[in-house]
Amino acid sequence: MATNAPCGLVSLNNVGSVVPKNENEMEQNQTQMSKDKNTNIDYTQRAQWLRAAVLGANDGLVSVASLMMGVGAVKRDVKAMLLAGFAGSIAGACGMAIGEFVSVYTQYEVEVSQMKRDMNMNGYKEECEKVGFDMRIQKKRISLPNPLHAALASALSFTMGALVPLLSAAFISDYRSRLLVVVAMASLALMVIGILGAEFGKTPKLWSCIRVLVGGWMAMAVTFGLTKSIGSSGLVL
Repeated sequence: MATNAPCGLVSLNNVGSVVPKNENEMEQNQTQMSKDKNTNIDYTQRAQWLRAAVLGANDGLVSVASLMMGVGAVKRDVKAMLLAGFAGSIAGACGMAIGEFVSVYTQYEVEVSQMKRDMNMNGYKEECEKVGFDMRIQKKRISLPNPLHAALASALSFTMGALVPLLSAAFISDYRSRLLVVVAMASLALMVIGILGAEFGKTPKLWSCIRVLVGGWMAMAVTFGLTKSIGSSGLVL
């Protein structure tokens, strides 16, 4: 049973719930609930597209920069480095797009086939085919990324990453300066990729930067060193 309370105080109803003092308090409560709803984000839902974007950009940057460093180890001509980087960016973008399309489409087919097997094992084949199966297929189609969208995203992110070393070396004629600028710009871009990936996924930024940065340095160093050693042995024309 509700009790009388002075104006401006909180009163209790018969089930013990709190009644807001006035309309302002109700508006404040609604605003707070809206903020809580907006901040309650399931970041695991971002994992699929975030993985593809980070992988594409990182792969484009590291592979093209390493390729240009490898060519630069035996060829001082800027045209040779740029041609190798351009060819690598085109081939890599096509490879990433095709690979992502096949991967996502294969994942979709596996998910659908597994659902069919589960339904057959549970003895709900006819009923599920009439009603439930179509609904579950629709949910899976929503949860899985579109193969074409994934392919385009991977190709675009790879190309964006590849542009960094290409543009870095395009206007530098001096050989040593060109190599240093490619490494420096690639390192800076790797740090940006690490920070953005951590920001979107809400993970530690420091370790994210260290992972991509060290990995990129290792790839460029190994490619440069092995190509240099092969060129020194006289195997490179």
